[in-house]
Amino acid sequence: MRRHMLSLMTLLVFATAGGVQAGGNHGHHLTCSYTSDYDMQVQAQGIAFQRSSGHPGDVFMHDGKLRVEGQDVTVSEADAARLREYEREVRNLMPAVAGIARDGVDIGYSALTTVVATLSDNGDERTRLLRELRDRHGEAMRHIDNTLGQGRWKVGEEGELFGNELQQTVADLVSNVTRDVVKDALSGDAGRLASLEARTDALDTTIDKAVDAPAEKLGQRAEALCPHLSHLQQLQQQFQFRLPNGEHLQLIDSNMERSDKASYAQR
Repeated sequence: MRRHMLSLMTLLVFATAGGVQAGGNHGHHLTCSYTSDYDMQVQAQGIAFQRSSGHPGDVFMHDGKLRVEGQDVTVSEADAARLREYEREVRNLMPAVAGIARDGVDIGYSALTTVVATLSDNGDERTRLLRELRDRHGEAMRHIDNTLGQGRWKVGEEGELFGNELQQTVADLVSNVTRDVVKDALSGDAGRLASLEARTDALDTTIDKAVDAPAEKLGQRAEALCPHLSHLQQLQQQFQFRLPNGEHLQLIDSNMERSDKASYAQR
């Protein structure tokens, strides 16, 4: 029983956070971590990077040319080659990220559906929760198709995929399933207790087969993006041109690098 409850909580955290971990004691922890303040739109005519605060707030690149805050930036031939490579990397990354997001959503909702279908005693509540999960799943997939699937990334995108409505659904799930489990555990009815034990055992087995392996493979796919993100950062560091304020163009940061900057600023 204790293992089952731990698995349930892990699944709920997985679903609401949109991570690449799921089920049991198995999870995949990425060896890289990058972040960006920029929303990004990949278009046929180029890639636009925009943010509401900070400078520069508007960057556009295409075919070795760069425009910052609406003004063309003169770059060397070497930097033009780097800009082309940067653009090519971003264009290749976006479909991969969209695919990982879709599969992550599928795994998360599959896990939640399995929990409800296996543990919920009340037929009407089970039907309601399953229908709600199905609707939220469809909404999340449509959201991915209309954003990442269209080459558009927005800062905080993962929060929109798993927003307040899903969190309320998860809260309802926890309330209903926990209530049913506690009711069975405290009933003293040997038959109900045996049924509960059988269902929790079945849930563990089902989650192990249906969630752990796909989540591990998903984590490996996400891990495979790390060298590409690292390459983007290296290209940034190699840019010879400077912004009007004399700084490098920095479109992405490693979280470690950002943490070092914050620590230095506090000194």
